[in-house]
Amino acid sequence: MKLWNSTLGSGFILMGILNDSGSPELLCATIAVLYMLALTSNGLLLLAITMDVRLHVPMYLLLSLLSLVDLLFASTVTPKTLVDYLRGENTISFGGCAFQMFMVLTLGGAEDLLLTFMAYDRYVAICHPLHYMVFMRARICWLMVATSWILASLNALIHTSYTMHFPFCLSQEVSHLLCKIPPLLKLACAYTSRYKLMVYVMGMTFLMPPLAAVLASCTFVLVAVLHMSSDEGRQKALVTCPSHLTVIGMYYGAAKFMYILPSFYHSSQEDNILSVFYTIITPTLNPLIYSLRNKEVMGALHRVLGRCTFAQRL
Repeated sequence: MKLWNSTLGSGFILMGILNDSGSPELLCATIAVLYMLALTSNGLLLLAITMDVRLHVPMYLLLSLLSLVDLLFASTVTPKTLVDYLRGENTISFGGCAFQMFMVLTLGGAEDLLLTFMAYDRYVAICHPLHYMVFMRARICWLMVATSWILASLNALIHTSYTMHFPFCLSQEVSHLLCKIPPLLKLACAYTSRYKLMVYVMGMTFLMPPLAAVLASCTFVLVAVLHMSSDEGRQKALVTCPSHLTVIGMYYGAAKFMYILPSFYHSSQEDNILSVFYTIITPTLNPLIYSLRNKEVMGALHRVLGRCTFAQRL
């Protein structure tokens, strides 16, 4: 079997979801609208949290980082997908493929850990409110942030470098929307079974302990809410917790389908649909879920936009 040399400028052809769609123009327009909405909603949420000093607390620091991850997540894949469709080209260079894989794995891992730390923040705020500023002091918050990015980056670097070191076959068509490990391994002209097992084990290790921690945290929070005597405190807890559970359900549902279920349980078309879900739809919905029912965020957003409007009039 012939090999093509990836070091001589060869690349891949991404057989994305637009090529298999019955109405690619409509789907392209929908993805473009969702992408603009993701940029706008995450950008406004970041602006509100950054500009309003009342939101400079651990909970909103983690939320702002989640918005940053979502914004980068959407921008890593969506613009290239739209430009490729408009130009009629689906190629990506070897280096571009490696960079895209690294970014997707880094951002996905960082979001996984951030959601875990956000669940811990809610647990401390509701179950141990008097010790909140001790357990969530600035040093611990920044340690959480650093841990999220460092662990996610190391995991992405290992997987990206090992995946891209394989020799690839003459066929350069990747049956996916973006450069991911499973479709690329199908093109490898080498024994990859052990590495596939390692990817599965690493996926389980990266997903299941955080998911268990999130579920445990939510359980403790639910018990504490049921024993609250204050209606105001119970109402505030019931506003924040369902929002977080909705985001967690969307993230872990897609991640479980993609990385934990064996590949013969889902087709490449289903993988493409899920990729659109967690790279475009989820980043669009996350800021809306967290902000629409949060009076503090909406109030901060109104104040910031009001200041901007007033400054323009001057």
